[in-house]
Amino acid sequence: MTERVDQFLAVDLETGKAVLRNYINATIGFERLAEETGSLSKSLIRMLSPMGHPTASTLFSVLSTAQKAAGVHLAVAASR
Repeated sequence: MTERVDQFLAVDLETGKAVLRNYINATIGFERLAEETGSLSKSLIRMLSPMGHPTASTLFSVLSTAQKAAGVHLAVAASR
């Protein structure tokens, strides 16, 4: 999970979306993700596609839901 967030924070949006999409497919699945975020599964799939443009609020909702499903908590720390 931290790899996915690292990709986003490194401003590698395309790789980050691809890794997150693969993670969701392998774990929670887009149907459950849609139920838990209140979004349509097709919209989430499209958002994380190579041509998708996720909004910050939807992206953070997806990351939050994926964290809960995986039983992990991600934290951001500044490095020097």
